[in-house]
Amino acid sequence: MATPEGPARPARGRLLIDGEWTDAASGRTFESINPADESVVMTVAEAGEPDADRAIAAARAALDTGPWGRMSAAERGRIVWRMGDLILEQMPSLAMVETLDTGKTLFDSGKIELPMAAAIFQYYAGAATKLSGRTLETNPSAFTYTLREPVGVVAAIVPWNFPFLLTSWKVAPALAAGCAVIVKPASQTPMSALEMGRIGLEAGLPPGVLQVLPGPGGSVGMALVRKPGIDKIAFTGSTDVGRQVVREAAGTLKRVSLELGGKSPNIVFADADVEAAIKGAFAGIFYNKGEVCAAGSRLLVERPIHAEVVEKLAARAEATVLGDPREKTTRMGPVISRRQMDIVLGYIEAGKRDGARLVAGGRRADEANAGKGFFVRPTVFDGVDSEMTIAREEIFGPVLATLEFDGVDDAIAKANATIYGLAAGLWTRDVSKAHRMARAVKAGTVWINAYNLYDPALPFGGFKASGFGRELGLEALESYLETKSVWLNLDR
Repeated sequence: MATPEGPARPARGRLLIDGEWTDAASGRTFESINPADESVVMTVAEAGEPDADRAIAAARAALDTGPWGRMSAAERGRIVWRMGDLILEQMPSLAMVETLDTGKTLFDSGKIELPMAAAIFQYYAGAATKLSGRTLETNPSAFTYTLREPVGVVAAIVPWNFPFLLTSWKVAPALAAGCAVIVKPASQTPMSALEMGRIGLEAGLPPGVLQVLPGPGGSVGMALVRKPGIDKIAFTGSTDVGRQVVREAAGTLKRVSLELGGKSPNIVFADADVEAAIKGAFAGIFYNKGEVCAAGSRLLVERPIHAEVVEKLAARAEATVLGDPREKTTRMGPVISRRQMDIVLGYIEAGKRDGARLVAGGRRADEANAGKGFFVRPTVFDGVDSEMTIAREEIFGPVLATLEFDGVDDAIAKANATIYGLAAGLWTRDVSKAHRMARAVKAGTVWINAYNLYDPALPFGGFKASGFGRELGLEALESYLETKSVWLNLDR
């Protein structure tokens, strides 16, 4: 609850509903586990369908009768900007929360992801006052124009790999557009969303505008998807769950945007800067322990340099320091959970069974943190073909499948031999080849001589089974707006 000194931090992970920290209606709780040492970081209230109903009612009231629906775009923009400022001011404590919750290194949390989150809020703060309709010359006896209005109440369902950053991808444009947002964080990483809810209150958001409901996706998450009081679902997660979201949302025909899985190709031509490509390929798969939707998990290397690239990548992987993600010497933390660790190790065994050649890693790193935590050595397979399981299925862990190709046409065919289309990278000094490849590869983002770089202004999203709709950029803002046409008859 708010105090004279400002909104209080959630004492033990309570729900944020209608501007108040509250227990779940059922009284149930669950534990947030530190994946680095398997300790309990926080006990968190477990939201259920009655809590979703309360949050939806509060969100609708904020829009229909509360101050948020009457607030000017400039006032909204100032609050959204202030949220960005607060993220920057509180970066050290927020980074520690993110690292304890996810196992990512403090460097990744505090130096890369939180600054990006702050930049996103400030980008959309500026966009709030740039929303406008059009006047149209349709008929001399009419005055016709369009209005841009918020879509309404948004349920933002966020995964566990970048909990604070990906929440900002949805919350910032939705608030700038004038929507009310209910955040459903992943059960593995509830703490970041609670911190964002606190920051929203501190920045001046009225009650009901930003609410947080930690809990199981199968119950409270799908309840939000089904409820008629929700106008839009913004979902990031696996393709399988994305399909379920679409099916459940169909009953109320609400708007849906999906950012789903990937099996992204990272393509290295023989004419590339090889050392830069190796560095980019390593970061492309092993950043954030490989728990990245856009990870360059399929490395396609042209035959003349294939052996050199694989050898140097394997050496980098073997030299990677795993350990407590709070330590400055640590370069890779644990995967998110024991279940995810077992999934990743299962894929490694599948790679071996299918005949891929293991050249680095391939095991649990028991030595990383005195035998505690869910650590997997960065793993590199060579001799992979496009039909192998590790080349087809999203692993979501530190496992790289390396394939060989001969020439541009072979690279295009192998790059597109996937149901996914989220991202791709390519490395070449030939500008003409780069542009040809960028057009030919079926992916929502193509990085050239780079990988995994983002900007608030650059839209991001997938083709094919990687989803539809876009995050970031003005394209994301569009998905939180409705267009209303007005015809005024001038003959009367």
